Amino acid sequence: MADEVFPRSTREIAETRKRLAPHIHDAFTAFSERVFADGALPSKTKQLIAVAVAHVTQCPYCIRGHTKAALRHGASAEELMEAIWVAAEMRAGGAYAHSTIALDVIAQEQGRQAPKPV
Repeated sequence: MADEVFPRSTREIAETRKRLAPHIHDAFTAFSERVFADGALPSKTKQLIAVAVAHVTQCPYCIRGHTKAALRHGASAEELMEAIWVAAEMRAGGAYAHSTIALDVIAQEQGRQAPKPV
């Protein structure tokens, strides 16, 4: 659709990507296949991790693709939503933790010592 914020990924786009850099494309494809294969972690778990990370990196293509892959590997809607909530907490936690930097600057600018580490 022309009014979508992000264009749909199509076979033509994938073919263009491969044509423009075939060796890199093939290496990335092989890497991706290996990363998501069953190993110490089952593929389903890896796809749930990917869905969570995709929400943190805010990649709509990754969200769509890895959600579909997670479902194909047996993930439930509830597992997917929990993974997304983990991502949301981690992103919020990062902002909370990094407030230490702002508090340190505030203390320095106000001529006070920064609070001692806990």
